[in-house]
Amino acid sequence: MQELATLDGIATTKLLDDFEITPSEVLEAAIERIERLNPKLNAVVHKHFDLARGQVAEYASAKGFLPFSPLAGVPMLLKNTGFEAEGMLLSSGSELLRGVVSQRDSTITARYKAAGMVILGKSNTPEFALSFTSEPEAFGPTRNPWDLSRTAGGSSGGSAAAVASGMVPLANASDGAGSTRLPASHCGLFGFKPSRLVNPVGPVAAEAIGGMSTPHAVTWSVRDSAAMLDITAGADIGDPWASPAKPGYLAALDQPTGHMVIAVVTKSPLGEAIDPEMIRVTNEAARFLKDCNHTIIPVPDMGYDAAALKTAWRQVVGTNVALGVTGGDPTSPRLAQLEEVNREWVREALSLSATTYLAAVQTLHATARALGRFFSRFDAVLTPAASEPAPPIGKLAGHGQSLDAFYDQFWSHSPFTAVFNASGCPAMSVPFGTSADGLPIGIHIGAGFGNDTMLLQLARDIEYALPWANRRPAIFG
Repeated sequence: MQELATLDGIATTKLLDDFEITPSEVLEAAIERIERLNPKLNAVVHKHFDLARGQVAEYASAKGFLPFSPLAGVPMLLKNTGFEAEGMLLSSGSELLRGVVSQRDSTITARYKAAGMVILGKSNTPEFALSFTSEPEAFGPTRNPWDLSRTAGGSSGGSAAAVASGMVPLANASDGAGSTRLPASHCGLFGFKPSRLVNPVGPVAAEAIGGMSTPHAVTWSVRDSAAMLDITAGADIGDPWASPAKPGYLAALDQPTGHMVIAVVTKSPLGEAIDPEMIRVTNEAARFLKDCNHTIIPVPDMGYDAAALKTAWRQVVGTNVALGVTGGDPTSPRLAQLEEVNREWVREALSLSATTYLAAVQTLHATARALGRFFSRFDAVLTPAASEPAPPIGKLAGHGQSLDAFYDQFWSHSPFTAVFNASGCPAMSVPFGTSADGLPIGIHIGAGFGNDTMLLQLARDIEYALPWANRRPAIFG
């Protein structure tokens, strides 16, 4: 049973398919690991073990077997922001929503369940996912299993800590500026952000934060990520638009990647300092990819207006959160229940004009055009995943900071990731190295819109040559 913690999702399902273990045994082993490890990590904030047991029992009573799926019977967690599961809490890391219970499944949740994946509860996230560290005042900080004094990242930090520590083999995540990729880098996992709206955000919303937030997952293996994308990809009923999903992501991993022309950017677009260890690992990755017969071309930047994007992202996200929290009413008493820095952010957004918001959206579109031109010259771009390895708990939190100070720090921590949210292009964080302190360091690779399969194949090549799953943190199941 202890060995289950070392298996990815596909290997776990293989054991179930071969009748070497039962779905209930897999579930109970995961519950035991969560109960034992969570007091140290605070990765899981809402436990719904009885609902998970009910899921497994329903499979057994209704059909006598699990659905046919490469991840059937695999235990997982949902992120505690943006993902509904009927009967489960959805507090979004905020005191404002403490005790709120979902009355339905999100579309992506329903697809997980239809594939036989078993949902145990909700992972920790900053309030309304507005930070690169998961330290909500309402639920406390998530700690990194590699070093308990460090953050697991955000906003999908709870999911990353849970997977890295072996509580579950994979977990749901979402990414609005790097919120899947940053925690993956800090926790030594594979974090993939698909092209915009390959995965749906319904059944109510058509897009999230101007189309910048993209749901998917953090995983130990590339194949688990591809299998999850096969399960969830595709337009929802009534979606006004969607990206063309290309079923067969898992099967495509058996196909050759082919020669690629890869740009390398190591200088922050706004001049923020990048830790030399992040640059070292990125350069090591460039040499590795060159040895794999890809063409590597250093370039100074990706050709978009980084300053305009920084301003626009703040306005678009703030306005979307303001509408959700207050309904557009600047006198709403709900504001008082927000964390101070987020309250300031919402108030700022409520003061913006409609033309200011529209100009911000047009900046996102201009960014997408710029990335389109860039990827007409290159197949992919390699950058550091973050400006530094996982920082200490508290460094990135907004407690006691002004909005300007918090936002500058937020943006400088991950200067290379948000452009892929603004443009809708796919991108990923791939484990590659370690710092002098033994902390994981990921590399970041992005590609042109719709080239998700190519990125997954490239990640598979790196994983085969330099397997990372045998590097496990100090706190592990």
